[in-house]
Amino acid sequence: MFNASATQFSASPRFVDSPHQDARPQGVAVNLLVLHAISLPPGKFSMQHVEALFGGVLDVRAHPTFAALTDLRVSAHFVVDRQGAIHQFVPVDRRAWHAGVSSWQGIERCNDYAVGIEMLGDENTAFTDAQYRETARLCRALMARFPAMNKSRIVGHSDIAPGRKWDPGRQWDWTHFHRSLAHIGNFEMHVR
Repeated sequence: MFNASATQFSASPRFVDSPHQDARPQGVAVNLLVLHAISLPPGKFSMQHVEALFGGVLDVRAHPTFAALTDLRVSAHFVVDRQGAIHQFVPVDRRAWHAGVSSWQGIERCNDYAVGIEMLGDENTAFTDAQYRETARLCRALMARFPAMNKSRIVGHSDIAPGRKWDPGRQWDWTHFHRSLAHIGNFEMHVR
């Protein structure tokens, strides 16, 4: 098992099945990890509204900023909350709808070949140590499952949709994340 001085969470992420998913194209290798940030409403870091959005049941009347989300069908494979708990919404062998119009190294439609990981966060608030640690742990588990993934294939949403997306944003410290990734030892995590 992964050994950390801080609290360790279950070897299996909490799973909540999102209807916003479909089959990956046949013969396409999963080989990219896309990191995102999400905050619903802006500046608030509760799973409640994120889970409702990914489940297709968000009450858009609950907050004025939610009006822009009317009829939006979106999901990610995973969300890492502020305490480092991992929530899974789409099995990794299926396509989650997280990247939108996107391209990486000349290959479009990143949803076809990527796994999407959201972290509860925004551009104004630092991410937590638990998020760096558990996101790195999750990435290591995914890299073990998909041999074509490596640390050079972990990118931000802003990298695959420049000018359209900002996340994970200026608060995400890539150096801190890569240090966390380098310090992950042997561990076991079961993802669907």
